[in-house]
Amino acid sequence: MSNFKFSTLAMKMKSSIIRELLKSTNLPNVISFGGGVPDPGTFPREILAKIASEVISDEYQVSLQYGQTEGDPLLREAYLDMMKNGEGISGLTLDNIMITVGSQSALDLVSKVLLDSDSIYFISKPAYLGAASAFSVRSDHHEYMELTETGIDTDALEKRLVELKDEGVIHKVKFVYVVPNFHNPAGVTLSLEKREKLLELAEEYDFGIIEDDPYGDLRFEGEPIEPIFKLGDKERVLLLRTFSKILSPGMRLGFVIGNERLLQKLTLAKQSADLCSPTLTQRIAARFIMKHDFSDHLKPTIALYKEKKDLMLSELKKRFADLPGVSWTKPTGGLFVWLTLPEGFDTLEMMDLAKEKGVLFIPGESFSIDGCCNSSMRLSFCLPPHDKIIEGVRRLRETVQEYGKRRGLL
Repeated sequence: MSNFKFSTLAMKMKSSIIRELLKSTNLPNVISFGGGVPDPGTFPREILAKIASEVISDEYQVSLQYGQTEGDPLLREAYLDMMKNGEGISGLTLDNIMITVGSQSALDLVSKVLLDSDSIYFISKPAYLGAASAFSVRSDHHEYMELTETGIDTDALEKRLVELKDEGVIHKVKFVYVVPNFHNPAGVTLSLEKREKLLELAEEYDFGIIEDDPYGDLRFEGEPIEPIFKLGDKERVLLLRTFSKILSPGMRLGFVIGNERLLQKLTLAKQSADLCSPTLTQRIAARFIMKHDFSDHLKPTIALYKEKKDLMLSELKKRFADLPGVSWTKPTGGLFVWLTLPEGFDTLEMMDLAKEKGVLFIPGESFSIDGCCNSSMRLSFCLPPHDKIIEGVRRLRETVQEYGKRRGLL
């Protein structure tokens, strides 16, 4: 037992079930649909190895030294060029971008800079658990937004904003947090109409929008939808991006793009948190995107993940179509499928049986702040090879069948 006296903040911290499940990923005969862990075959390891050698040998005075808190200017400039050439997002300077240690670091910094204990923020239901954990330790006042096939329910959001205004607390609403493309965990995408509506509401009720977009580049089908950041502007929208899903999670590189004043505050928060992001991986990434076409790099990754997604959906249909009350999302990109079982199923309780069967998933309760979504689960299709996806879904059906019979639900 520790003799140290923990803070109120520390007492609110909870262990991530994904981090715990990742410890079981390498157990023999276990198939994991758990963490959104990229397929290592997608890493351009030979190219990165060559660049790393050059960067360490020729640019050691930068790559092996402390760096700027805001991030390597070379990488920031290169990423702004990527946004301009690839998405038509222009008019930004180095003052509008900073580099963080992955997106999770950015979410933690956002919570420090924007949330007080009595602040109100909006988050989807189900919610990305990394954001939920970062925000909930700062404020207890979350507001859920139900998800539909086209993203958050903006009509319900507007109704709730009206109520908060009538209650005299609308000034406490700090931001709406959204994962617009291939939502984690639900896999759905926010429609253009709803993106525009969200911007209108932000203007009317004076709150910010946190646009967390780790998966937008992993589109398998359909045309890209304009980022909220591009539809609006940097004064109202803070855009979060990462290389974790499209280059390498081990490089731990996140990008925060927004208003200069907000970036200055985030920089101050980062100084006290970690001083600067790793200079070595930043310079390697900078040289990679300066020398290689990122869209060409992603083509085989997208093709592979589409194959795996199609296979998982096909196997789910094969194994679960005969079970009444079972449904799942059909994402057009990203890494996740959201599977919902009939009422009465508790996927957290079902985890022990699933481990016995040799299959892992993330229970729906993990994607909530107050214990909802109990009958759902997130399935990630990016890491397991094709044959393991087939076998894993078979084991999942066995698990659901046995659990349902034990509880008298089937």
